[in-house]
Amino acid sequence: MAKLLGITVLPEYIQSEGVGGVLDNLQRMGANAVATSPYLMEEADKQTGQREPPADAGAGAVRLLDRPLFGKREVWVRTAPSFTPDKALYKGLRYQPSEPTELTRKEGHILHDFIAEAHKRGVKVYFQVQAAIPPGYRVQFGGPVEADRARLPNGQIPEKRLDKNGSLAAPEILDYEHALIRDMVRQYPDLDGLRFDWPEYPPYFLDSMFLDFSDHARRAAHRMGYDFEAMQRDVGGLYDKLHGGLTDADLRPWVEDGDQGRYHLLRLMSDNPGVGDWLRFKAELVEEMLAGFRRVMNEEGTSAMEMLPNAFPPPWTIPSGMDFRRVARFSSAISCKLYTMHWPMMLRFYGDQIAAANPGLDNRLLTKFLVRALDIADDTGFDRLEDYSYPDPDTPHPVGDEAMARKIRQAQADAGETPVYVLAHGYGPLADFRRRLEVAKRAGKYGYWVNRYAYLHDDKLEAIREVGV
Repeated sequence: MAKLLGITVLPEYIQSEGVGGVLDNLQRMGANAVATSPYLMEEADKQTGQREPPADAGAGAVRLLDRPLFGKREVWVRTAPSFTPDKALYKGLRYQPSEPTELTRKEGHILHDFIAEAHKRGVKVYFQVQAAIPPGYRVQFGGPVEADRARLPNGQIPEKRLDKNGSLAAPEILDYEHALIRDMVRQYPDLDGLRFDWPEYPPYFLDSMFLDFSDHARRAAHRMGYDFEAMQRDVGGLYDKLHGGLTDADLRPWVEDGDQGRYHLLRLMSDNPGVGDWLRFKAELVEEMLAGFRRVMNEEGTSAMEMLPNAFPPPWTIPSGMDFRRVARFSSAISCKLYTMHWPMMLRFYGDQIAAANPGLDNRLLTKFLVRALDIADDTGFDRLEDYSYPDPDTPHPVGDEAMARKIRQAQADAGETPVYVLAHGYGPLADFRRRLEVAKRAGKYGYWVNRYAYLHDDKLEAIREVGV
């Protein structure tokens, strides 16, 4: 089987550069797959539009597009669906698809044209849709009503979220996603597959790791045989420990012991069995959701259409609920993210929250603990929280080659015979991007995706061609 070399090309670039222009570039770099999404885009003003590229909770505001979009490296936009939804599929549902606009009517043919031309050139086409953000076409808009939002052990909704995911146990969200899948495969029957983004609890902030204790989750836990109240008690206790009960003495063994904290982790899990149950419960929620997506695809007569969930890399998969062992059973492949500009940002988010809740905590100890726990460096990493932030476009990402490769190996070991594709991000300086490609080529047995075309100027396209798979 030929290795995959895929590029995420969101539809605005197909509109901006043309069907032929985009595919010519893909073929020059040797790509044999492309992922896009079922929407269209046009320029808007700054007051009513959304920024492209996205600012990632403000931390990514330094980002600019490497490839100009509509002639600009920073642009405010509005979107419309690329198709006219079949309203009958959504009848009676809480969530409804976006209404088509004049842009839909005028340019809705573009993705059909793109799919047909890509297939003529031997390039597979996938749609990326959101797993738990109705209406699901694009990551930056939509989201759940308050009743369907995930909650912390104390029942509160986190103040900060980068993602707009709802509770993975919310029936109304799942019903909408099933209707959307049916609509997608009927509207675009020639697709090679669907790529589901964020089919987990994305752990960008510390609070995001401590989801989900919503009423939906409570009902799902009881149905699955979990003791929800015990999970809530033990996970709530751990949350409270991190928010006012953490000391240097707690951190020192994790940082200084030669076993890298394994003994203390085992003791923590032994003392708090509800934490382990909660992690398994989240993994079961993810498994059940994705199994349902696959079932709906099969019911529509598209069993040959591939299903490719995107996933955070280990160890973030543990709190996110993305257990590769479970998900591999009904996935065609799994795409494991090397979005390495996010890793220092996430470390900083976690560290700032813990430090603010525990005044006087040693900055160096906390930083070293987080570097070790997240496994992002090949050495001991930086010494201070302040050294970690979202890298600007010209700054190499402070992550280790072996750390990246280890995450891919761990993911593939869990997935077994199901292919794990590396999903490498294009943001950042050329040499650092090339370094990620080399890791993806070396560590990934089955090939890799590059996300996304917006960050691939012509020199980066040439780097992809030179590195290959």
